[in-house]
Amino acid sequence: MFHEAPRPGLSIEITSLINSPYVNHAGNLKNCYLIYQADFDEDCAHGVYIKNCRDILDSSLILQSELCYDSMHSYKNSRCAGLRSQVSESLDCFFLRDSHGCQNCFASANLRNQKYRIFNKQYSPEGYKEEMKKWDLGSFAKYQEAKRISEEHWKTLLPKPHMDDFSVNSSGSHYFQCKNCKECYEIWGPAEDSKFLFMLSLPPIKDCYDVSAWGNNLQLSYESCAVGQDSANLKFCVESGLNAHSLDYCQFTFGGDNNFGCAGLRKGKYCILNKKYSKEKYEKLVPQIKKHMDEMPYISEIRNSKHEIRKIIYQYGEFFPAELSAFPYNDTLAQRFFPLTKEEALTQGYKWLDEEKRTYPITQKAGDLPDHIKNALDSILQEVIECATCGKGFRIIPMELKFLRERNFPLPRQCPFCRIDEKFSQWIKNLRVIPRTCDKCGASFTTNYTQDEAPVIYCKTCYNNEVI
Repeated sequence: MFHEAPRPGLSIEITSLINSPYVNHAGNLKNCYLIYQADFDEDCAHGVYIKNCRDILDSSLILQSELCYDSMHSYKNSRCAGLRSQVSESLDCFFLRDSHGCQNCFASANLRNQKYRIFNKQYSPEGYKEEMKKWDLGSFAKYQEAKRISEEHWKTLLPKPHMDDFSVNSSGSHYFQCKNCKECYEIWGPAEDSKFLFMLSLPPIKDCYDVSAWGNNLQLSYESCAVGQDSANLKFCVESGLNAHSLDYCQFTFGGDNNFGCAGLRKGKYCILNKKYSKEKYEKLVPQIKKHMDEMPYISEIRNSKHEIRKIIYQYGEFFPAELSAFPYNDTLAQRFFPLTKEEALTQGYKWLDEEKRTYPITQKAGDLPDHIKNALDSILQEVIECATCGKGFRIIPMELKFLRERNFPLPRQCPFCRIDEKFSQWIKNLRVIPRTCDKCGASFTTNYTQDEAPVIYCKTCYNNEVI
């Protein structure tokens, strides 16, 4: 049943992008640069999973926030930096972990509705202001020192065992406002009665199974990827949605309803392989096609290094075969969660991309950059800086320099992709589900912290009793 589809490119909603080059899996952006899995953002750069934000730099997994820098897992925060592991509804805070409703707090964790805390110690407003004079975060050396000692301080405090705020009868990791949702990861609800969800946001999300990415009012959908926005009953679909209903095996199909095996379709109705039929003819043909798919399935033959052939049968109800993917395995999220060698990937029928070697006309070493942002001249915009981590060249862009000057943060020493990857790698670790035993009551529970990362950890009940 597979037919020639449009060649995949950037997954972007072009009509809703304004001055936002080099973005992907994105829509409704203005003045944004190098952000991914993003929607309804303005003046944001260098991050992943950014929704409903303004003036955000070097931050990922951040929602409904503004004027934030170097942060992740941030929700409804303003004028903050260095936030980690679920900080929400806070203002003018730096280097917080697992905190809510805070203002003017620094290098602390497990705070609830607090003001003027430094290393969790209470200060008067005047004392806080005086103490903060020691921490000029416009200096790269000072910023890195503050980041390092904050992380050391966090280790002395109990970590929050599970990120599942306002959730009932649910499991997985980093899910919020979920009810009856099992094995769900990075879900910003409300979400209800679903299983095997990954990276869905913008509610409501209801009655979905095995769906990855997007959301935004998605219901009754199954075995699909990058689908959503006021859509329902999507099955085995990729990159489809936008007020779409009852689609099977569709790709790049938006709007419309009752379409089967279509690609690149816009607002189609009763279409099969992009050909339009009457309602009566469509309802007669679709069951016949499903029966044919069961009786004469697509068979994928995978040959391993020993030239042994393994067959995979794709009847109706199976997602698209791996060999139809346009993307190499090592260039997808799968490689980060389930790493394979090149040989292992090819043996399993996946594509592989060998990294292209490039040379960069470096004009400035990262170590030679001015320590303080106040000493950064406009001429820095013309320099090609060598990344301190990967050695590749990168530039400071005008919106980035403006943000750093106004918010008093130092010039970066890493390229944008290494900065994104630092948080991305931590996010992958955060999604682990590790069985642990409460060190207070002995109850068994799951968390994303290993024994080495958190030698002492409490279950949710004991944590709430001890900390909240």
